[in-house]
Amino acid sequence: MNDRMIPIPFHELMGWILQEKEEHQQIFGVKKYYHHTHGEKLDIFGEHLETPFGPAAGPHTQLAQNIIAAYVAGCRFFELKTVQTLDGEDLPVSKPCIKAEDEGYNVEWSTELTVPEAFDEYVKAWYGLKLLSKEYGFGSPEGFIFNMSVGYDYEGITSKKIDTFIEGLKDASHSKIWATCEKYILDNLDAWHHVDESYVHSISSSICTSITLSTLHGCPPEEIERIASYLMKEKHLNTYIKCNPTLLGYDYARSTLDEMGYDYLVFDEHHFQNDLQFEDAIPMIKRLQGIAKNNHVSFGVKLTNTFPVKITQNELPGEEMYMSGRSLYPLSISLADKLTKALGGDINISYSGGAEIFNITDIYNTGIWPITIATTLLKSGGYGRCLQIAEKLGNSLKTDNPVNPDALDQLRTYALTDPHHIKPIKPMPSRKIKDTVPLVNCFMAPCSHGCPIEQAVPAYLHCVEEGRYLDALQIIVDKNPLPFITGTVCNHRCMTKCTRHFYEEPVKIRSAKLLAAEQAMDALLGTITVPEKKSDAKVAVIGGGPAGLAAGYFLGRAGMDVTIFEKQDSLGGIVKHVVPEFRISSESVQHDIDLVKAMGVTIKLNSEQNSIKTLQEAGYPYILIAVGAYEPGILPLEGTTPQNVLEFLADYRKQKGNMHLGESVAVIGGGNTAMDAARAAKRVQGVKDVYLIYRRTKKYMPADEEELYLALEDGITFMELLSPTKWVDGKLTCQKMILGAPDASGRRRPVPTDDMITVEADTVVAAVGEKIDSSWFAQQGITLTDKGYVEADLHSCETSMDHVYVAGDALRGPATIVEAIADATSFALSVLEKEAITETGFEDLSYKGDAERAYAKKGILEMPVSNSDGNRCLECSTICEACVDVCPNRANITVKIPSQHMPQIIHLDNMCNECGNCETFCPYSSAPYQDKFTLFGSEAMLQSSHNAGFFIKDKTVGQCVLRLDGQLMTINLHETYPDIPVEIMEMMQAVCEQYTYYNY
Repeated sequence: MNDRMIPIPFHELMGWILQEKEEHQQIFGVKKYYHHTHGEKLDIFGEHLETPFGPAAGPHTQLAQNIIAAYVAGCRFFELKTVQTLDGEDLPVSKPCIKAEDEGYNVEWSTELTVPEAFDEYVKAWYGLKLLSKEYGFGSPEGFIFNMSVGYDYEGITSKKIDTFIEGLKDASHSKIWATCEKYILDNLDAWHHVDESYVHSISSSICTSITLSTLHGCPPEEIERIASYLMKEKHLNTYIKCNPTLLGYDYARSTLDEMGYDYLVFDEHHFQNDLQFEDAIPMIKRLQGIAKNNHVSFGVKLTNTFPVKITQNELPGEEMYMSGRSLYPLSISLADKLTKALGGDINISYSGGAEIFNITDIYNTGIWPITIATTLLKSGGYGRCLQIAEKLGNSLKTDNPVNPDALDQLRTYALTDPHHIKPIKPMPSRKIKDTVPLVNCFMAPCSHGCPIEQAVPAYLHCVEEGRYLDALQIIVDKNPLPFITGTVCNHRCMTKCTRHFYEEPVKIRSAKLLAAEQAMDALLGTITVPEKKSDAKVAVIGGGPAGLAAGYFLGRAGMDVTIFEKQDSLGGIVKHVVPEFRISSESVQHDIDLVKAMGVTIKLNSEQNSIKTLQEAGYPYILIAVGAYEPGILPLEGTTPQNVLEFLADYRKQKGNMHLGESVAVIGGGNTAMDAARAAKRVQGVKDVYLIYRRTKKYMPADEEELYLALEDGITFMELLSPTKWVDGKLTCQKMILGAPDASGRRRPVPTDDMITVEADTVVAAVGEKIDSSWFAQQGITLTDKGYVEADLHSCETSMDHVYVAGDALRGPATIVEAIADATSFALSVLEKEAITETGFEDLSYKGDAERAYAKKGILEMPVSNSDGNRCLECSTICEACVDVCPNRANITVKIPSQHMPQIIHLDNMCNECGNCETFCPYSSAPYQDKFTLFGSEAMLQSSHNAGFFIKDKTVGQCVLRLDGQLMTINLHETYPDIPVEIMEMMQAVCEQYTYYNY
């Protein structure tokens, strides 16, 4: 592969657009267009804007197709990617160069093209937009603005190379590329319906009347002023200078980012000391404002440049990267406020720095515009995010909108607490699954794959959204017989994989499941009759917790004779007897128990089983051990022994909180059970203070993030970086810790210090992890692992004893509820297979949603408004195309093949610069630019790559050179090859016959 992009020639660029629009109703993959029809515009630089926003100088303004895609989606202001004298192959750019999973990072700064190539791309884009606006009625041909960007020093900007570039964009009429564009359209007027010769001759060749000056960190103020003066006096350009957030000072930046949760960002005072200082900036700006006035041009500041931080976790190659996105927003807005106050409101500001749908209207309403965006476009939805912004801004233009200092000050204050910009306590979970992306049919729902039982999540969300609760519940209980329990206290790994993480926040999958259960359980029970027995073999299940209940349900449903033996007086296990009522009620648990009983399962309570052999002799050939992890973890403390968390929670539930704990309670641990204990203690009468003590910080606690927030809302005091050593006379002594290097799990290792602290604690609860009673298993003759867990086949859950199985905590150690259900599923299928029962009760619930509905949701950000927010589900199993969305260059594209249900993804080598952004957002553990089927622009490129893919050697006869499974071969698309999958042949045929424009 080549990491250098090959620009599309103008005639092929226009041919691509015309054919794609006509045959596939899209332009460079953009399916939803913005039409500015009411005619209102903003005036700036003597030009007009239909919407006051567009892509920042960056990956979305580097190639003509990038700019065109942004325009049709609603952008009207284009800050062209920066050019400098160092260009083309002489410019070193580490790859991958972009990481935008949450806040954005990059290690590239100016165009990777040569300056002449960049010039050609900008002229082609300008000419293309003039044609498209007229042909398709997207808006006025005079409704958009190009703003050039140059850097980085006076010598370079005044060089012949850059001067030619500047003068060319001021008037492109004498350039070769202008003549090429004009000739093409005049020679092909018959291909256009609304473009005629007179219109072509009316197209203005004045592409840019404005310029943004970008300077490197450390550029002296006199250099900045000299360049800006030159651009206004000599080049007569409306000039904006890009300012760095370092103007705020190190202390402000450090404290602000720390308070907002970005304390992990590493930077020192170097740039703050060497960059332009605020006390120098104000008089410089005033002098430049005077020069602008005298030369009849505009002057302003562009806020802000990206923020340099150290590379510490191999996020990108190199030592330093540039931070952008939501973490930059509070700094950029703060700088805007600071400059505005210092200049008495007399300042023009162009904005960039974390702008997106949730704040862009607020920014605009302060009087700051135009606004450019970058990081938001690099996320799922891509250019599709522009339409929502365009409709929001384009329909509320304010022709007289000076900077409002009061509104800006209010926005600055709010930015510091804006939930869209506060970093969550826990790191963003990885959405990736372990599988490698397949060459074909890669569409899948990460939520389903993230679920240990692979629930058909999009299917039941859609039913819930339509109010078809019984349909939804029937889909749920196909694999999950505990909808009330999992709808309330499941750790919802499905939600950690939800694509909505990259939009705003995940769909409330768990809540939707609970809603379906609440609305339809009675109706579901009314449809169930006890299944007919299909085997004489009996099954014994030891333990009536989630694993045992699920096993009973699955086998009972399939016609097996199942008995659950439970040593306590009621079923439900830890969920019923330990988890507090304020988390889940006994009534909710009972609903799921009733569902299990409906399958004809026999329940024997107060029936502790201590012998596998006895059960076998009683006629149970199949036995499942599904006991919980009740053995307390060991916390060595000097002095008094703390109370075990499970005993504490069981007492709390049994006594309904009527306990005597004293005034202060310390809970030691950081998992979900510790959170339950702390929240329970807080509800006990007489307790004033509850401390949750953990040897790392909240970020590294194993508890789910929502459990942390619930504990904080309940008033629990988190005491981080403390390791308890002694509890004597109501005083808990703790050793202070610091965080060291990451351990094998990726969490930073706690390192002891010599400092100690004492915490008042009348009661201490230890929540440090429970274990199974391994001695019981050893007594039964069941083999254990070195760690004391049961040795079992992970596929069937069968132990070293034939027909004796283990599930849940007994198999895994402390397991989640849904993991217990997964084990019960494996056990049930194993038994049914041995009994030759083929009608297992599990149905094929593969979900084929509506593609148009899925496409309509792409790029639209909206917060949930209720627990039933299935309308926000992006239906990834129907349409994913994440790699298509997030590629700025449109190097990942779709091919529709009539014989296949879903469009297929093909990677275009010519258009890729290996930025790596598609790898971040692909739900597979893959990089689409390396792992998807690739169309190469030349045989040499194919030969130099490792990608599976093809080169069209002779389109007329269908001859291609193909690499598949590492083997190169020359094939004819009209022939049959038994070793080549049909889908691969069909993709290549489609490109050669229907998508010829991909091959330029």
